[in-house]
Amino acid sequence: MALFSRRSKGRGKPGEWYYCLEHGKVEEGPECPAKNRLGPYASREEAGHAREIAQERNAEWENDPRWHDAPEGGPEGGEGTTR
Repeated sequence: MALFSRRSKGRGKPGEWYYCLEHGKVEEGPECPAKNRLGPYASREEAGHAREIAQERNAEWENDPRWHDAPEGGPEGGEGTTR
């Protein structure tokens, strides 16, 4: 038995909302390819703020000290951190 059915390809569950980056619109269920969308989100309103949510999450990740490559105690030689 196949893990993924061809019939279900591209179909979302009712109540799943996505934001299409290519068309700049909110859609219920995935209408556009996964490479062009953000989601799923629980509501149309939340999907409408997908870009802002992604920017906030990216900023949190960039500023999280757990994700920096420098060893504890700082890099040797006094140079800045590497990424």
